[in-house]
Amino acid sequence: MSIKDLYTSGFVTRNQGHFAAIVRVALSDGVITQEEEQFLKRLASKLSIGELEYVEIMENPTNYPINPPTTYNRRLERLFDLVRIVYVDLDVKEKQIAMLERIGVGLGFAPANVEFIVKKALQLISEGVSDVDTFSDEIKNMNR
Repeated sequence: MSIKDLYTSGFVTRNQGHFAAIVRVALSDGVITQEEEQFLKRLASKLSIGELEYVEIMENPTNYPINPPTTYNRRLERLFDLVRIVYVDLDVKEKQIAMLERIGVGLGFAPANVEFIVKKALQLISEGVSDVDTFSDEIKNMNR
């Protein structure tokens, strides 16, 4: 196996895990709305998730592990995607917040801080922050 194959395999695995985590959040309220499905399809395309993989992940999202990013910036990018799926249908439920917090710990956020980070992330998206750079800056500077 070449180095390129190893890199490609790792890239695919990370994207599948990230997408599966987002599907878990979308399913946490028991229903995937039409808006959530449209978002998931766009995100699947962005993450190079093929149609067969998409169907498999949608049916069994817990079969894919969360692969925590190695950098804080990547964690924030993943959190940004996760929080946006919660706000797609504009109806945030406690189960979704709890799922975000569990996945946040899985992404590598400190358990002691994850509740505050998720709360701030939800607030930012509800206020209309729509780009990952502003989102990341706000999270990084939320204690100032």
